[in-house]
Amino acid sequence: MKWIFVLAALSVIAEPLAKINEIGYPKMIAAQKGKVVLVDFWATWCVPCRKEMPELAKLEAKLKAKGLVLIPISADEPENEASAREFLSKAGIKSQGYLKAPKDDDTFIRTIDPKWGGELPALVLYDRTGRKAQIWKGETAIAVIEAAVNKLL
Repeated sequence: MKWIFVLAALSVIAEPLAKINEIGYPKMIAAQKGKVVLVDFWATWCVPCRKEMPELAKLEAKLKAKGLVLIPISADEPENEASAREFLSKAGIKSQGYLKAPKDDDTFIRTIDPKWGGELPALVLYDRTGRKAQIWKGETAIAVIEAAVNKLL
């Protein structure tokens, strides 16, 4: 019985993070039309990112049925992907995780928001049409995030 549990846990952790760049990001957002999308830019080395991730997982679980989708995008280096996958699993993230893999980091950041400097954590909220509704840079209280999400649901 223990082996089954260990194998099941490893299979969750072993699922690769999809690579995302400045070309794929707008397409990924467009593919979510009809849903409210919360994109979380984070990294394993970012303490505030690690602190808010479990809260974001709970928020998605609470509001998923109403149309919320959480998309976590790790800013970790490719060699740290295993740590990022493990953290997402432990934090309770059920949705597909991504690893930022831009052709040009500055272009990727400007694609997200021209006023964003790339600091972490960063959250970007999109309405059901795919229009950017809000961006938060740095630590943000989960109550503030939830209130903004609820206005769009």
